Amino acid sequence: MKTILQTGRWLPGLLAAAGILGLALPTGARGEVSDADFNALKEMVQKLGEQMQNLQQTNLLEKQQHDQDMQQLQQLQQKLAETQQIATNAEQKTIEAAQAQPLPRQPIDEATVNRSFMLVGDAEFQYVKQSGQNGTFLQADFAPIFLYRAEDNILFEAGFDTTLQNNSPNSSGYTTTFNLSFAQLDYVMNDYVTLAAGELLLPLGTYSQRNAGWLNKFPDDPLMVDALLPETGVGAELLGAVPLGDYGKYINYSVYGVNGPSSSDGTQNPGALDLGGNVGTTSSGQNANLHTDPSGGGRLGIFLPIPYKPHYDFELGVSGQSGQWDTLGDYLWTAGVLDAALHLGPNIEVKGEFVETQYGSDQGLTRQQGWYVQTGYKLAGLNLEVPFINNTELVGRYDTVLNAYDQGSSTFYNSRRTSVGFIYYFTSALLFEGDYEFYESNDPGQFSNQLILQLSLGF
Repeated sequence: MKTILQTGRWLPGLLAAAGILGLALPTGARGEVSDADFNALKEMVQKLGEQMQNLQQTNLLEKQQHDQDMQQLQQLQQKLAETQQIATNAEQKTIEAAQAQPLPRQPIDEATVNRSFMLVGDAEFQYVKQSGQNGTFLQADFAPIFLYRAEDNILFEAGFDTTLQNNSPNSSGYTTTFNLSFAQLDYVMNDYVTLAAGELLLPLGTYSQRNAGWLNKFPDDPLMVDALLPETGVGAELLGAVPLGDYGKYINYSVYGVNGPSSSDGTQNPGALDLGGNVGTTSSGQNANLHTDPSGGGRLGIFLPIPYKPHYDFELGVSGQSGQWDTLGDYLWTAGVLDAALHLGPNIEVKGEFVETQYGSDQGLTRQQGWYVQTGYKLAGLNLEVPFINNTELVGRYDTVLNAYDQGSSTFYNSRRTSVGFIYYFTSALLFEGDYEFYESNDPGQFSNQLILQLSLGF
């Protein structure tokens, strides 16, 4: 650029010198200049003229670009000044507003500021076709859970279950039920201990706390859940978890005391065992404990993720509960549960529980056993680019219940069920579930084979 500019400044001088030289030469000398030399000089002069014209155009463009840059810089400086002024005004207004407001009162206003409320839960709509009977849209269920946070370490949760269901044969219409599933107040004492009180979801295994409702991969519960174990109990509980080194390993625990099972008719008849009947009130409405002492129980579990392999983990837990169940306090009801869960990547899950209970009575010792194992495989693990495949999971379950009434006799009731089905995930919270269940039982009260279809929504 420097050379071109210098050449542009020298060009008029060169042209003038050439003209003077031409005038100063004698006529003879001018005649001695050849046409080739003259044309070469002429071509050089033309090229110098073109370079000067191009240089003038370049200088003009550079000047225009410089003027535009300066204009944009001035605009940015003006906007920056306006933004700084707005920020200064906002800060001044905030200071004035804070000075004008009175100091908050303690502790009422603090609790009001910190509290929060959330609604979660699930809803299910079910179609059932039992062998030898007409198919029907059997029920609609709505189960909201209310979560309330009073302070950072004070929580309250309550779940309700509202069900619309067909009445039994030879009865008209539908029946609507509304039940309090659980309600508990939680006080977080520190990072490792939480105190809970109320109607608690009991940690007998993990099903009632982690797999009920739309989280269950089947439209109905395992046989042992309703037949052998209480899902809730009124009392208090200490629970928490303690980490074990690195990689997310930890031990989780719970220790609780609740009213426990009771007798529905005030006798020691084994058939009167009521797993959820003792809430501290008699059938006549009087406040009284239905037996002399509460039940105690707990669970201890260990969670072991596999290092450096996401979604690979194993959990094992043991839990139990024992306490009086009859009104006289003469006999105990005792339960022990072993639970396990295995995840092999994001697509394979295997879990199960084994339960054994026993309780005494005037007629002897009643023992009951039950267990289930279920597995699921998400077809996304096949890595197939086929419509609907990646959103489908195949599931299977086997469960059984063995009742031995009066250990000294040969009276046994044994029920076994094999279920195969699928889940289609419209979204992670909207599921279409279906399974077919094969029953084998010598208990006349059990169902026959059946098909269940269910649409579930978690929220």
